[in-house]
Amino acid sequence: MKSKMPFALSKEKSFYESLNDWIGDTLYDELTEKGFECRDEQIFMAFQIEQALKEKKVLLAEAGVGTGKTIAYLLPAIAYARYTGKPALISCADETLIDQLVKEEGDIKKLSDALQMNIDVRLAKARDQYLCLKRLEEADDEFAEEVESSLPDFVRGNASLQSIQPYGDRSDYPDLNDEQWKMINFHPIQQCAACDLRNRCGQTIHRNHYREAADLIICSHDFYMEHIWTKDSRKRQGQLPLLPEVSMVVFDEGHLLEYSAQRALTYEVQSNTLLQLLERIMVDGIREETLQLMERLIDVHEEFFRLLHQCTIGETEERKSIGKSAALLSTGKEAISISTALLEEFVFEGELFVIPEYDLKMVEEYLEQYIFSMELFTSENDAVDWLEERHGETTLIIMPRLVTDILKEKLFTANLPIIFSSATLSVGKDFTYLLDSLGIDDFLSFSVESPFDYEEVMKVFIAEMKKEEKAEYVLNMLREEEQTLILFKSEQSMKDFQASLPIEWVGKIGFEGERELSSIIRDFQGKEMMNLCSYHLWEGLDIPQDALTRVIIYDLPFPPADPLFNAKRNQAEDPFKDVDLPFMLLRLRQGSGRLIRTSEDFGTIHVLLDHKEGNLRKEIEAAFPVKAHVASLK
Repeated sequence: MKSKMPFALSKEKSFYESLNDWIGDTLYDELTEKGFECRDEQIFMAFQIEQALKEKKVLLAEAGVGTGKTIAYLLPAIAYARYTGKPALISCADETLIDQLVKEEGDIKKLSDALQMNIDVRLAKARDQYLCLKRLEEADDEFAEEVESSLPDFVRGNASLQSIQPYGDRSDYPDLNDEQWKMINFHPIQQCAACDLRNRCGQTIHRNHYREAADLIICSHDFYMEHIWTKDSRKRQGQLPLLPEVSMVVFDEGHLLEYSAQRALTYEVQSNTLLQLLERIMVDGIREETLQLMERLIDVHEEFFRLLHQCTIGETEERKSIGKSAALLSTGKEAISISTALLEEFVFEGELFVIPEYDLKMVEEYLEQYIFSMELFTSENDAVDWLEERHGETTLIIMPRLVTDILKEKLFTANLPIIFSSATLSVGKDFTYLLDSLGIDDFLSFSVESPFDYEEVMKVFIAEMKKEEKAEYVLNMLREEEQTLILFKSEQSMKDFQASLPIEWVGKIGFEGERELSSIIRDFQGKEMMNLCSYHLWEGLDIPQDALTRVIIYDLPFPPADPLFNAKRNQAEDPFKDVDLPFMLLRLRQGSGRLIRTSEDFGTIHVLLDHKEGNLRKEIEAAFPVKAHVASLK
């Protein structure tokens, strides 16, 4: 239902003129009277967004920490949603940042209270953020029983469907660690359309709920990109797109959109999933021809992954390059041939009703994607592929091509206002790196500095040491007890640090992945935890005042030497200057921006360098708003 406009419309003024006046009155007067700071940078940003709405353009809005970016885009977004009758979409870097935005003390709640405006905001989380009832039935661990007992009555009982309410998202189960959650959450092989529990599924209920949003839908970059890539195919299949039509899009922490686009545009072939699915349908009564094909496919598939491991390059990298041997390609093509024949046999099996319909549908869908993925891998094309550990098993990842052309075609040619909001969209006020990564040609842009006096509240220390000395150096710092965030360039780097801890430190440091991340953040902000290690929280984390007074950059956040970044490097004239350095500097600025979030914040930043990184000191120091000091290695 369309909500009431926050200001009156008249024939004398266009909507955009009225919006401009309302933004000015609200930010200069109304919110200031309610205790909000009047910030010129924030007001400038809001007016620039109004211009982007009017011209239906892409806007790169780079505004320093403390500008009040969220309120600057929320005001025009809410008004534009009500004017057009379509919700505005706010896309965040990840699920944790969604929770930060809608928390009780967040900007949406503050704005709603101050303006006495009922803002209809609904969350659209990625599918893996929801509980899967089918997978929960199959899990036999004790934690699964506790989850089962916590389900609303209408899920398993006879309660009326009129009592249905949203349930089952990741944040509902804060005590589960990431590995436990991955055993019961939605997995891509699940066939929701054929599921007999679909009408009682938390994911389905959430989907129906957010489709009715009047003002704002908030999702992650990953989910929005999945929506973009699957929109046309879902329509062809008679399904609704993952998201409804929206009036505008705001990419909060928009510099990370490229990586979400890449993740969404990938195909996966797992080492164990095919075996598990085929064993699931090897039931009594199945035809001999079908059984023989399944057994042949299992053997060939296992041989394919054995050869894959032999052909991997760069065993220390999380994403391992693949040198495609003739034997590997031949085995992959054989797997395609057997899979195609097996699909034909499944037509006959379906008519016999020996295999449960849901299980057969799940295997058929998986085999169709398996064939498509393997054809991409074995054919001569511009696909980028690599091997990694994903969801607890060895996984072949295939990305058909770099995302620039596809984004340009499917997103940036639409007549849709798109706002990129971040403190770090440029390198030295030059937006080229982001523009080239996303394929943006026609755009508006601006850059405004932070209003904070950093000289008064921040000190930066740079320490140069051997790599193996870092862990001990950090522990010495932690003995001086302060609320400390330690940022790592990768999950592996964080785990290496965790493995090096002496026994007396176990339990004194929190690590991402031990349980649901937003619950860890709440404990850290509430000072129930003093030290937090993370490889994801380089951006979006908002912990004000003395709940965070020290940030340690454990290693410079350079992109990995993996196939995906190697593809970008291969297209660059100077790979280090054009790819590695700007990526690292943008992420470094983001990480250091976690420290000072409000005018009452203060603290120190410590950057740990390997000796070989010492020649980058000039570029690193330039990333900070204050002069850096050389730390003593005592």
